[in-house]
Amino acid sequence: MRIVWIAVLAAFFVSPLAVAQEADRLSARDISAYLRTMQTKPGMTGAPGGQPAGNDSCRWANDNECDDPRFGTGACAINTDHSDCWRIMQGVEDDSCRWANDGECDEPGFGTGACVQGTDLTDCGDVIELRFRTDSCETAFNGVCEEPEIGNGRCEARTDRADCVGRDRPLTINDHFFGHDDRIFMDTSVMPWVAVGQVTFDSGGACTATLIGDDVLITASHCVHDNGRLLPAGDFETGYDLPNGPVTARVIDAFVSPQWDPVRFSGTDEIDGTDWALLRIDRPLGRTVGQVGIRGLVDTAGRRGALRAALYQGGYSWDTGAHLSGNDGCHMTRIYNDGTMAHDCDTTRGDSGSPFMVREGNDYFVVATDSNFRSNPDGPFIYIAVRSEEWLEYYEDFAAGRLGQARPRPGGPAGPGKPGMTPQPTAPAGVPAGSPK
Repeated sequence: MRIVWIAVLAAFFVSPLAVAQEADRLSARDISAYLRTMQTKPGMTGAPGGQPAGNDSCRWANDNECDDPRFGTGACAINTDHSDCWRIMQGVEDDSCRWANDGECDEPGFGTGACVQGTDLTDCGDVIELRFRTDSCETAFNGVCEEPEIGNGRCEARTDRADCVGRDRPLTINDHFFGHDDRIFMDTSVMPWVAVGQVTFDSGGACTATLIGDDVLITASHCVHDNGRLLPAGDFETGYDLPNGPVTARVIDAFVSPQWDPVRFSGTDEIDGTDWALLRIDRPLGRTVGQVGIRGLVDTAGRRGALRAALYQGGYSWDTGAHLSGNDGCHMTRIYNDGTMAHDCDTTRGDSGSPFMVREGNDYFVVATDSNFRSNPDGPFIYIAVRSEEWLEYYEDFAAGRLGQARPRPGGPAGPGKPGMTPQPTAPAGVPAGSPK
């Protein structure tokens, strides 16, 4: 989710000179999307404001985000990300960014990313307290602040955010908490959460996926594509809370919508309903640890029934470490005719492909999977999930081996992937799987 930052903007940028010529007509978000496509970002070769260049030897230096472990993400060694960190380190944050004071936070992470960290102070003021904080502590979400100095010290610094800072979130935050973070940790030793795991892809990155058959997973299509190629190979792992530890399997096959189109999906909202992928693993884990059912909720309950239904969602969010976090009792908020729905479940990066389930007694059924977001000029982003109706017709043929990467549905290929999605590098220590680093 949240990795779909309008990749087709690259078509408008031919050179750094072209960027300079277009800058006056581009919004901060447009510039942010462009910067994400650049290996070396223009105008960021030295520290601004006349400060000494310092040591920018880290791989992630000059990416606008502070990665020093004392003040930032921890992706860099101490003092190797000077240009991105010096304002925070010296306590001299300011409004020196070109897009400061435009009413939109342009910091990395919680904002658009168009500004260097610490240069959009006024616009990001109500978000700064959340910067570089996570809920990755083992006892996060328990209502007790356990960070050092401000709590009992059982958690590491900056890892018990909700308990120490609170769950209220400013609506300006570029994340998905709807003003309040309602997530909790899920027990992955019991159903349905033991069936919800994470795929770490050989090409880089990770997404959430769910066992819906003996050897079948459901996730998001954008997770299994890279640079126009279908690359589903990776390791699926689930059941972290089982007595003997997690169980794993290899992803060996995939099938995506025959209508998947990289350009249209990246640049429009027209085919969001194609963002699903069925994966096959090499072990029948669903037979041993359990699997959940599948259902087209709108087809079976109608639109009103679907909007009233309580949803159970769980995913491996970037900010909760190795824990499965999720929502108990969120809802669909709008149903679209393209096979998608909007929801009010608190999801974020890393939750792509995660399931939205309904419960009947002790049984759970996947009714949608997490996808992306749509811009909303009149308010917060609209967060989108693909309803199960979009892929239910393919499930039996895929489970029986009649469909797959080498056996596309007659009448259309499995479809290429999204351009411009370069593989994520292996995350350095301290960087959550699925984060932009």
